[in-house]
Amino acid sequence: QVQLVESGGGLVQAGGSLRLSCAASGSIFRIDDMGWYRQAPGNQRELVARVTRGDNTNYADSVKGRFTISRDNAKNMVSLQMNSLEPEDTAVYYCNIKYFTSVGGRFDAWGQGTLVTVSS
Repeated sequence: QVQLVESGGGLVQAGGSLRLSCAASGSIFRIDDMGWYRQAPGNQRELVARVTRGDNTNYADSVKGRFTISRDNAKNMVSLQMNSLEPEDTAVYYCNIKYFTSVGGRFDAWGQGTLVTVSS
């Protein structure tokens, strides 16, 4: 089974920065897309940022210019640098990967989530 371990969440004041990291392990032949999603209480889970195998990136409009996603293919890791944090960024952040096993086929895996709280 594939496991994703997230780290870097915590409490920060508005205007501050945090860096989230996610490491994937298990029966992975190759990871294609990697991304970060978030979910606040009462809301649906939404895409924050995504990066493809070819390093194409996509960001939610609300975080453009403030967040930067990056990946390390050799380490099966993805990170999210979050700057100029706002109270509206408060949510549980989830790591997600789309990957292939040695027998082919595309699969999804999710981390357990890490809480980011931004105070006013």
